[in-house]
Amino acid sequence: MDLAANTLLSAGASPAMLHSSIESPDFTPHVHALYINVGTLSDNWLPAMKVAAELASRFNKPWILDPVAAGASGFRLKACLELISLKPSVIRGNASEIIALANASFGSSSTKGVDSSHDSTDAVEAAKSLANSSGAVVAVSGAVDFVTDGNRVVGVRNGVPMMQKITATGCAVTALIAAFAAVDPSHALEATASALAVFGVAGEIGMEKAAGPASLRMHLIDSLHGLDLTTVISRVKIDTL
Repeated sequence: MDLAANTLLSAGASPAMLHSSIESPDFTPHVHALYINVGTLSDNWLPAMKVAAELASRFNKPWILDPVAAGASGFRLKACLELISLKPSVIRGNASEIIALANASFGSSSTKGVDSSHDSTDAVEAAKSLANSSGAVVAVSGAVDFVTDGNRVVGVRNGVPMMQKITATGCAVTALIAAFAAVDPSHALEATASALAVFGVAGEIGMEKAAGPASLRMHLIDSLHGLDLTTVISRVKIDTL
């Protein structure tokens, strides 16, 4: 939550972190986008996630799901599938998470905790299938990030390998996707690809000053805060496949 919140603040967004189903009815109607992350999933938090998702859909707010370690347990997979039935605008996960959700059966995909045991290229067809079945834009993170609406597929080639050595960078980029979707809800695919590219560019610039994962975490946030239009346009690498 710390890295996600600081990522949003650095990008000019205003985050609020909530876990209570009592608060959700007050907050959700007024947000510009909702982000649900199941990284620290518990049976106490799941009802609040469902309430928030239902409210976001009712009030036509874009909402984004990060299905952390979706295939690692039956509880997680079932929870993620229940949340997907509430119609997220975007689902962003690593290859193993997306494959597990597309196959929709526990044990059909191997995972290593929250890390992926597949390359992003392995999950493109699964992402298209999940996009078509859920109605959401689906993003698969990896050495190349892929984003699809079930028909179109784009690849994003920004970022540095060291970003994978920092916990919650995936969670943070999903938060950034929510911020971008809030700005342009009707173009979720473009918002998602842009957020992934911008976050990757910030990582590239941050790596120029970093000595390792800990300093990259700091420089990543600083670089995101300092990005300007010229830098973004000159460095983003988004391809239509």
